[in-house]
Order: sequence, then C-alpha cells, then structure tokens
Amino acid sequence: MAVLMGVAMVIVAGGVAEAAITHRQDGPFGMLVASSSAEQQPEQGMASAPGTKVSKAAAKVAKVKPAPSLIGGVEPVHQVLDLLGHQRTELHYAEAEYVKPHFSNLLLLPGQYLKVSDPAGRESRYYGPEGLPLADPASLLDLGKTLSGGPLKGVDTWAMSVPGDTAVLEVVSKRLPTDKLGLPTEKLGGLGVTVDKVARGFSKKELAAKEKPRTESVCKRDDKSDAVCFQSEYPKEFEHAKPVARLLINGVELCTAWRIGANNRMLTNQHCIASQRDVSNTEVWFNYQCEVCGGSKSVPVTKVYGDQFLATDDKLDFSLFTVDDFEAIQPFGYLEFDDRRPDAGEEIYIPQHPGGNAKQIAMTSDVDRGANCKVDDPNFEGYGPGTDVSYFCDTEGGSSGSPVLSRRTHKVVALHHFGGCPNSGVRVDLIQKKLAGKL
Repeated sequence: MAVLMGVAMVIVAGGVAEAAITHRQDGPFGMLVASSSAEQQPEQGMASAPGTKVSKAAAKVAKVKPAPSLIGGVEPVHQVLDLLGHQRTELHYAEAEYVKPHFSNLLLLPGQYLKVSDPAGRESRYYGPEGLPLADPASLLDLGKTLSGGPLKGVDTWAMSVPGDTAVLEVVSKRLPTDKLGLPTEKLGGLGVTVDKVARGFSKKELAAKEKPRTESVCKRDDKSDAVCFQSEYPKEFEHAKPVARLLINGVELCTAWRIGANNRMLTNQHCIASQRDVSNTEVWFNYQCEVCGGSKSVPVTKVYGDQFLATDDKLDFSLFTVDDFEAIQPFGYLEFDDRRPDAGEEIYIPQHPGGNAKQIAMTSDVDRGANCKVDDPNFEGYGPGTDVSYFCDTEGGSSGSPVLSRRTHKVVALHHFGGCPNSGVRVDLIQKKLAGKL
C-alpha cells in the first residue's frame, strides 16, 4: 500500500479568507456558539464598530463583488493506480477537514471500478468507466458490463470529497484472463487511474492563522445557534431550515444554497456560482447539521453534484441551478418566495452554513436588544438603489446565498449576500420577476 503525504506547498484558488471560529459557552440556548469570526466584505474599510448602527449615507459605499469563502487549497500530486499490482493508495493531509481527489485520466477495463472512501469506510463513492459515479458498482464486475466496449477514459474529473484527512483509492476488479481482454500483459501497465491534484480542507490551525476581514458580519456578540437547538421550541423554523444546503465549490470555496419550489431548483449568489463550470464542480450537502444542540458530531449527510446552470443576474447577485440526483434531496423539502417587500421591523431568521460549519440559524440579535432580529431597512442600497433588505442577524463567510425568512409567513424575503453590520440580502420579490417561467 502506497501512502502519499501532503506536501508543504498549497496552491490557493482565489477568494477571501474566512477567519477561524472560536467557541465559548454563551448564547440564547446555552450552547457553544462562534464568538469571533467575519465574512468576506464588499464594504472594505467601513469605519463603524461592529454592532453599531450606521447611517444610510455611510452605508452607501461602493459595492465590490465579494468572493466565496475560502476553506481549502489545491495541492499538485502525481499518483498512478495501474492494473498490474499497484491498485490501492492513500492520500493523507494531516488534520484536513476533507480530501477531494482529481483524476486527469481514468482508464478502466471491462469489469472494473474505482472506490474512493475514508479509512473507516463510513463514506464511500464508486466510479466506473468514463469517471461516472456508480450507484451499483457490483454490476460492473461481470465482464462486458461497461458503457461501451474496451477500455474507457474519463478526463478532468473530481471525486466527491470524503470527510477527514485521508482518502483511500482502490481499483476493484475481477481477475480476468488477458486473452479474453484482447490485450497482452505488457499493455496493461499503461492503464489505470492518474490523480494529478487534490483539494483538501484547511486544518483548524491554518484557519486560525488566516487574516480576518476588516469589517464584521457578526454584530457584537454572535447569537447564531445550531439548527437542532430550535427543534423543540421553534419547530417551524427548524423545518424551514431543512431545504438549506452547504456548497463546496471547485474543491476549496464555500457558500450556502437552498431549494426554491417543488421542482429541481437551487438558488445561491452569483458571486458563489457564476457559470456552468462552477455548477459542474460543486458539491451540494444536505442535512449537514449537528446531532445534538452544542455538539460536534454531524448526522449523516446527503451529498449530490450540481448539474445544470439555468439563470443568473449580476445586479441582483443570484444564480439558479439544478442537482444531478434530485430524488435524493426531495425529502428535505423546499422553500417559497414571499412576493413582497418586507416591512421595517418585521421579524426574520436566517438558516445558514457560516464558515462551512454544520447548519446554524440566526434568529436573535443583541443589536436588536436581545430580541428577534428584524428588518432594519427594507429599502437598502445593494448593487442598485433599494435592491436590498438590511438586518443585524449574524452571518459569516460561507453564509452567502442563505435565505432570509419572515417569521410571520416562513417564506423567503431576501437572499443574503453582504456583511458589514448591517448585513443585507437581495429582495426576492425582485428576483422572482427575473425568474418568471424558470422555476
């Protein structure tokens, strides 16, 4: 068994670094909550102190398009699994949150598939000819059950990430006589799997060393709480958090997205996903939330790939896309637009994946005197006059793309995209007009 250790050099793919999250025993439910973090900010250099309400004139600064929150790096490797004996390897990066291999070549014979898993086998994915994910890998072990005849090739393919700091790769196959394959033994050495790079999540130490942005999205004290903490006392808010998912984009970037309507539709920010390539290189994680309030263990996660890029808008900072395994995510339900401008003072809440962490909900705010966070300005300046709704609900890097829901209707009134205290989201009554006929 070959073990490939992480090298020192990290190639970082664009985006604004997210500050580390430290925890303390505080917050409205008496559990561990984040105490010092910030979101990528378009409002660079805003002078107001965190949690201090600013005038509309001071808030109307030039808006600079933010980038998705960065949570990992891409490292070059060259690892080959051939068909003559070297058929298993481990990719190890100490204390990484996840490991995500990329295949520059995938040449498999009939009756073979590639297995990618964590060492304990808790999460396993299977890839067949042409690099396509397999639901039933055992079916390929019979000679000839391939998508077409002969060796097949998949190029430029990312595997689904596996949790933890180690990914195990193994070519699984029947022992087949070379005369039945029609290939001499010496030719088999040129076939197999080539891993040319690996995306891996930053360790906690690396995240802690990253520079914090100048303006904050956590307004004074962080009042967000784990989603599961709302299950008993606030069942409607908990249920309406289920359609909200974490995005892992291009292996190293984070945002939040959510199901809009009963069909196969997901909504996030354009500054998170801006092209078909972004969608194709995005993992969508549903049910990524803590098992118990204040805990660290997650319940089982459902991961699917992005599929089709349907619509986008620069001024309203949204993108609409689909996923490849819609049936798998249907049990998590969907959200609906509230086709109106929300009222000033209207109570709201934001289910989100701040910093890429397990799902949290922001519903209370010490800026709002410890009560429910509210709409501060329903006519706030975004990328255009009056495009946004502002509020002091706490958010962080990775929260971009989250739904802002009214507590009165439990429908979405805004699509979160800016930090700065006040934070803000694009009005969905404007987005809905742009998406007419696309939902």
